[in-house]
Amino acid sequence: MAAPAPIAALVQMTSSIDPDANLAAMDAALAEAAAAGAAMAFFPEMSVLLDRDRARSAPHIVREADSVWPGRLQTMAQRHGLWLHTGSMPLLSDDGERRVNRSHVIAADGSIRARYDKIHMFDVTLPSGESWRESAAFAGGDAVVVTDTPLGRLGLSICYDLRFPELYRALVDAGATLLAVPAAFTVPTGRAHWHILLRARAIETGCFLFAAAQAGAHADGRTTYGHSLAVDPWGDILSDGGPGVDAPAMEGDAAPSRVALVSVDASAVETARQAIPLAESRALRRLKI
Repeated sequence: MAAPAPIAALVQMTSSIDPDANLAAMDAALAEAAAAGAAMAFFPEMSVLLDRDRARSAPHIVREADSVWPGRLQTMAQRHGLWLHTGSMPLLSDDGERRVNRSHVIAADGSIRARYDKIHMFDVTLPSGESWRESAAFAGGDAVVVTDTPLGRLGLSICYDLRFPELYRALVDAGATLLAVPAAFTVPTGRAHWHILLRARAIETGCFLFAAAQAGAHADGRTTYGHSLAVDPWGDILSDGGPGVDAPAMEGDAAPSRVALVSVDASAVETARQAIPLAESRALRRLKI
């Protein structure tokens, strides 16, 4: 009898300006995921701290070597006995000049297996007038990162990276069969593009895609779209976390997380890629420009 397919846990959060509250919410979500038999849990972008006030957040944001956050998450992975993708957290770059938006993949033994710094900065002005300039505080990364996990070979990305398909092609070329897209999407861009882009990335790569999302009204004043998605290699939505919740009752509190469980059948990757052999077709075609 074949072994059962491993289970991924997708955690939707409403992270706050209080790292301790957010870490407590993450710990509770990991306990729920472990009790349900998950092999790995996925968290959203800025899971540990979501605060657009640079002055207020500055005391929390230090170099990784000086931060307590990775160590606390490593301890959680060990205690609950499962792998986790941290989503991302704000840290200082090693030179201390700029911030980085960094993901970690942590094994069940507590070891850090991969790090990824978000490459593409969210510098946009929306038709609504909402404006974001992520590059004013953050430096973009420059490395394509893939790592082995109990679910398969995982390619890393964060939020705005979703709009750049060339990154996902590079991840697949490096062997990815799964993609992580933790996010804190705005409501306008989420309504317009979130489901479409995530399904497109899964279809064009033949990968499982896990997009844990921030959701609802946050203590720093922003509102995020929610709808954490798990998508299979054929583009079918396996789980949708729905919209966010109301603001936490107390400033700094983190709202309870939502945990969705998804079975990951590795054979679905090969089935999708054989049905529509994009890699073969791409190699055979020569464009004349």
